Amino acid sequence: MTVNGGPHLERCILVTGGAGYIGTHTSLQLLLDGYKVVILDNLANSSEEGLRRVVDLAGKQGEKLVFYKADLCDKDAIEAVFDKHRFDAVIHFAGLKAVGESCAKPLPYYINNILGTLNLLDVMNVYNCKKLVFSSSATVYGQPESVPVTEESRLFVLNPYGRTKLQVEEMMRDITAADPDWRCIVLRYFNPVGAHPSGRLGEDPQGFPNNLMPFVQQVAVGRRKELTVFGTDYNTKDGTGVRDYIHVQDLATGHSAALHKLFTTPDIGCTAYNLGTGKGTSVLEIVAAFEKAAGLKIPLRIAGRRPGDCSVVYTATEKARKELGWKAQNGIDEMCRDQWKWASNNPDGYRSSQEKSPANDSKPLANGNHEAVLNTDTAT
Repeated sequence: MTVNGGPHLERCILVTGGAGYIGTHTSLQLLLDGYKVVILDNLANSSEEGLRRVVDLAGKQGEKLVFYKADLCDKDAIEAVFDKHRFDAVIHFAGLKAVGESCAKPLPYYINNILGTLNLLDVMNVYNCKKLVFSSSATVYGQPESVPVTEESRLFVLNPYGRTKLQVEEMMRDITAADPDWRCIVLRYFNPVGAHPSGRLGEDPQGFPNNLMPFVQQVAVGRRKELTVFGTDYNTKDGTGVRDYIHVQDLATGHSAALHKLFTTPDIGCTAYNLGTGKGTSVLEIVAAFEKAAGLKIPLRIAGRRPGDCSVVYTATEKARKELGWKAQNGIDEMCRDQWKWASNNPDGYRSSQEKSPANDSKPLANGNHEAVLNTDTAT
């Protein structure tokens, strides 16, 4: 079995928040790469149905997935999971992630994102599991002074969500500076979109979407009447904001590459990598690509700029390419193609599933009290 060209023993990886959008895609990639995967998730913004589909898509490797319904704010629950498994590394996705919500309700963000991470790091330290890949965000760059954004660009957060990401990064830098046995990689990714090419895994936001692509998707399937475009007077090719969109499948391989780097680089300390395509795409270009993929028109409503929105943001990719051996493989056409396949097959997300496959023949996984499809348990 190989990962990124290098042989490895069958290592066990804890994935916090592994039932979420990026977490499911990454967990599937890890299984296919030969890892054992243990997912810890409180299911606040995710679904067990996504985990069933991961198991199904992984085939025989799906037997190596174990799921615990638990919350990182419950330290005893984390310790219970560590009592049952010896982890070689942790990928940490779990946390709240809506910028607007974080401004309206900052306290839950500090509790979940910072206290939860402190609990995780403390338990990792006690159990001598000192390799961590952290899911950070381009939000830590705030309003970039110039593009492309590099890992050396100024860190300047503008909202509580971004502040929690940056504070966790700082904690990791302090820990690795104090204890050289710790190895941490920070992955700052830009705008994740797309879905698994099978159409069976995708983004399923609970409540109001926070990003452009889920809005486009919901208009396309008839859940919303129109897409609001905020600002058409930016200094860009078509007047709309430009962002660096990255396929979620490329993010998944990026996390696998980061794990490989942790296992093979003893002196990595705490190192940050930007994950993106290195190309900017405007809002109207996204809409046009999605219309082409879906074969339909997306009704638009033009509105003024939103305060705080940037004109153009995209990342440099050289560091990740040179040091992780990773590069995004998918463009906007592939992102929209896979997003539409997911949306058309699952117009209401996982709740709309009427599939009858081996991954759905079991009883509900409530409280994780059986092992019919997922090797499932509770953390207490």
